[in-house]
Amino acid sequence: MIVRFIARDGTVSTAAANPGDRLLDVAQADNQPLEGTCEGQLACATCHVIVDAADFLKLPPASEDEEDMLDLAHNATRTSRLACQIHLTDALDGLTVRIPE
Repeated sequence: MIVRFIARDGTVSTAAANPGDRLLDVAQADNQPLEGTCEGQLACATCHVIVDAADFLKLPPASEDEEDMLDLAHNATRTSRLACQIHLTDALDGLTVRIPE
């Protein structure tokens, strides 16, 4: 499966992934600038991404804890999520996410 990343400058890159992979791990393996400081413990928002609107509806709803962390994320939008909380499935093949400013 493929994940598309849109960099801050608009450059698009793709990365190969497998069902079950965590989006944060795929992003970091692709050298995307996502820190993931808390290692997925929902204690930071350093892996904040903006999910393409068409793909956003394919994701399960964010947990209350994730929503709380997104409230602290810089430039959060309606389709913002934390990459550490997105586990890829076949339905997410072609997922497109933007790295926020």
